[in-house]
Amino acid sequence: MGLDEIRQPADLRQLSYPELDDLAGEIRDFIVRAVAENAGHLGSNLGVVELTLALHRVFESPTDAILWDTGHQAYAHKIVTGRQAGFERLRQPGGLSGYPNREESAHDVIENSHASTSLSYAYGLAVGRGLGANELRHIVAVIGDGGITGGMAYEALNNIGHSRQRVIIVLNDNGRSYAPTISNLTSGSSNPTLVSIDHPSLPDRITERLAHGLTSIRLNPVYVRRQRKLERFLRDLPYVGPQAEKGVEALKAAVREFLQPPSFFEALGVRYVGPVDGHDIEELERTFRNAEVLSAEGPIVVHVLTQKGRGYPPAEDDDEKHLHDAPVFDPIIGPPPAVVTGYTQAFAEAIIKEAEADPRVVAITAAMPGPTGLLPFQARFPDRFFDVGIAEQHAVAGAAGMALAGLRPVVAIYSTFLNRAWDQVVYDVALHRLPVVFCLDRAGITGPDGASHHGVYDMALLAKVPGMRVLAPSSAEELQVMLHDAIGLADDGPVAIRWPRGTAVHVAEHEVGSGLHARRARDGDGRVCLLAVGKLLTEALKAADLLATSGIAATVWDVRSCAPLDPEMIADAARHQVVITAEDGIRDGGIGMAIADLVSSANQQACVRVLGTPARFIPQGVAEGILTQIGLDAEGLAAAAREAL
Repeated sequence: MGLDEIRQPADLRQLSYPELDDLAGEIRDFIVRAVAENAGHLGSNLGVVELTLALHRVFESPTDAILWDTGHQAYAHKIVTGRQAGFERLRQPGGLSGYPNREESAHDVIENSHASTSLSYAYGLAVGRGLGANELRHIVAVIGDGGITGGMAYEALNNIGHSRQRVIIVLNDNGRSYAPTISNLTSGSSNPTLVSIDHPSLPDRITERLAHGLTSIRLNPVYVRRQRKLERFLRDLPYVGPQAEKGVEALKAAVREFLQPPSFFEALGVRYVGPVDGHDIEELERTFRNAEVLSAEGPIVVHVLTQKGRGYPPAEDDDEKHLHDAPVFDPIIGPPPAVVTGYTQAFAEAIIKEAEADPRVVAITAAMPGPTGLLPFQARFPDRFFDVGIAEQHAVAGAAGMALAGLRPVVAIYSTFLNRAWDQVVYDVALHRLPVVFCLDRAGITGPDGASHHGVYDMALLAKVPGMRVLAPSSAEELQVMLHDAIGLADDGPVAIRWPRGTAVHVAEHEVGSGLHARRARDGDGRVCLLAVGKLLTEALKAADLLATSGIAATVWDVRSCAPLDPEMIADAARHQVVITAEDGIRDGGIGMAIADLVSSANQQACVRVLGTPARFIPQGVAEGILTQIGLDAEGLAAAAREAL
């Protein structure tokens, strides 16, 4: 049975192990072709093919809930649950989502595209099952690609273990998030099965065999029952019972500590087994079936070792990220080397320049040094670079501590991921008026990753934080000036700079502003004033050209400083009949609303139209196309001005 004949998970159970190995190869080829044509997440999906097949042969989705964390490792899951045809439009408008999607399939329990949440979902589902709210048989949380480094995962583990919920946790350990995983719980390079070691020492070989043997024993239900019987016998011995029981427990703990890393999990009340070869389907199935039985006594974590990018040489050989994500490419030769471009490149150059001039400058990222442009900084200043893993809350609070210590921390993070550290931004940084600079990449409408990755909330939220200054560059040169200014402005408290994904505009020196001042980009005749935030300045200038064909000379301002707003810009706008604001962030409560209030206070006769993203979840698509649909392109701005006139 080939891939074309797989319509549902039940079809997998008819295959022999040699047939499954062939199927795994077909799935890998299918994923490579699909990503090569449409772009998407590659390495993480290539690494979980056998794991996915084993899960769907043992568990009966959707009767058994399989939760993927993070969701970008779910391509093989989508393939075997009847969505092969959808990969022709992977991550395209109206097409297949790059993450689990509840609207696509009953097999997608959660739409999980941010990391470290699956264990909390699993806990909640287990509670609901216990109270009779659902009829789920098993609840399986697959947490990988560094998801275990997130604080929520630890919180959920503690709660699951304490409450003894019947949850099966599959720790997909590929040693990576986007970059190498920042955690001592993962295997790193200690696994001789999956990492090339030419001549492992005799002690290493003995230890590995003992570890596998101990795992097999601990997975055996007969052993578990006998162990429980022995424990009861020792406990009931007259006089020496408690001491005997503690002695056996100490011996077991010593053996486990030497051979395996279970002590952390088991201290929380979660049984640990592993590590298991994540590319051996037969071993995986045997482990999962035993875990099914053992989970009746409480939660269990199965530690699975996989290789990110497995089976595709360009991904296996990519030292930075194992082709975690990839653009459109030729599948025969693989994608070109990843390089930062646009605004990210401008930031990468600027932060090195600032760090060379100011030894207080340090850089912090949450598992994404490459995409945020910090790899050159890490190479230049390794002692001043800090990757804290998928732990945005810790990144921001840690930056607060560094600022208290006299440093100038720059937190480089995606706009959408800053949402996870909102409490820390407000109460750990802003409340203390600390000199932290937030550099928010992928702000605004980002495109193919969909609703969870559009960075549309940062301006509206940050502008409400007392003392926070929010800057939005309209060009690469503006970004570099803003970063320089921000290091000085931070003396009075935090500063945030936000910029979009994609190509950056380049301008001459006289087209760059400074400090917290807006910049008038074009003078008009007093009828229409266009106030544009960040990348939308380009659209505003084009809109002014369109209006000029109708005899309307529009004034155009580059807002630059979203909080505080420049009083000179507000005063000039208030002299116009019509004022149009445009931002690639949430309209309700956004920067345009603040501008409208100030302009209306200065001139109640002015007609103000506020344009921004709507208060709804926007699906994946091409960023420019989405902006056109919601009226944030040049034609939309010009039409709004004509209508207001």
